[in-house]
Order: sequence, then C-alpha cells, then structure tokens
Amino acid sequence: MRISRELLRRCRELTGRANELERELAALVASQAPALLELPGCGTLTAAKLIAEAANIARFDSDAAFALHGGVAPLEASSGRKQRHRLNPFGNRQLNCALHRIAVTQGRGHGPARDYLARKEGEGKSRKEALRCLKRHLARTVFRILKTLPPTSSTSSQPLAAALDLT
Repeated sequence: MRISRELLRRCRELTGRANELERELAALVASQAPALLELPGCGTLTAAKLIAEAANIARFDSDAAFALHGGVAPLEASSGRKQRHRLNPFGNRQLNCALHRIAVTQGRGHGPARDYLARKEGEGKSRKEALRCLKRHLARTVFRILKTLPPTSSTSSQPLAAALDLT
C-alpha cells in the first residue's frame, strides 16, 4: 500500500511538472508564432515541434523545398497506366509527424479539410493518398506562416530551442 501511495505521489509530481513546462512552452510559442496556434489542429506541442524542426525557415527557397525537407513532397510511383504518388521515405520524420498530426486532426473535425479529403477521394485517391495530399497542402500553409513571421522570430528559434534543450 505504501509503495502505491509513493508511486501515486510521484505521478502527480511529474504531471504537475509536465503541465508547468507546457505552459512555459505555450508562452514561448505564442510569442514566436501565434499564427501557428490559430491553425486548426495545431496545438502548443505541435507548433513548438514545427518551429524547432523548421529551425531557420529562411534556408528554404520555396514551400516545395520545405515539403521535401519534411518528407511530404510526393514522389512518382507510377506503374503502367496507374498514375500515383507515394510518401517520401526521406526527410525530417519529426516534421512529417507534426504535419501528419495536424492533417489527421483536421480530417476529423475541420470542415474545409474534410471537404478537401472527400474531394480527393472522389478523384479516385485512397484515404491514405488523400491524407498525403492534405499534408502537402499543410506544409505549404505552415511554410507561409513561418515565412511571414518577423525576422527576429523566423530566422532564429534560439529561445524555443533553449526551452526544448536543442542547443
């Protein structure tokens, strides 16, 4: 019984610390990229992941380069008459994961994203292929958001990197 109480106390301490760190991270993200938090399906942790993984957005010439870095640029995988694309197995998997998380969340409850997925499925794409298209579309949106941030925020993620222990 004593061991259970100690474990429960430790779980409460760790939960409190995790909540405290998330509040700090929310303040940092809100100061660096508030527009990311307005993106449906993008919460504090996902926005922080996008900022940290994109690092210096100025290093990307276009949204296509950003998408390629994130592994969401489509690769030709056609065979015979069947024209299709597949997921890029290379690129930053953490960035890809963050974009995937937003895409899945939007696909469940965001009207325009649901309509987009339905339209892509109506074009003959599978659900997986339609989600891949949505991720590419989201990469373009995230790139535009990060590109429009003031230079002090978009060219340097030092405060956020320090908070995430990425330095």
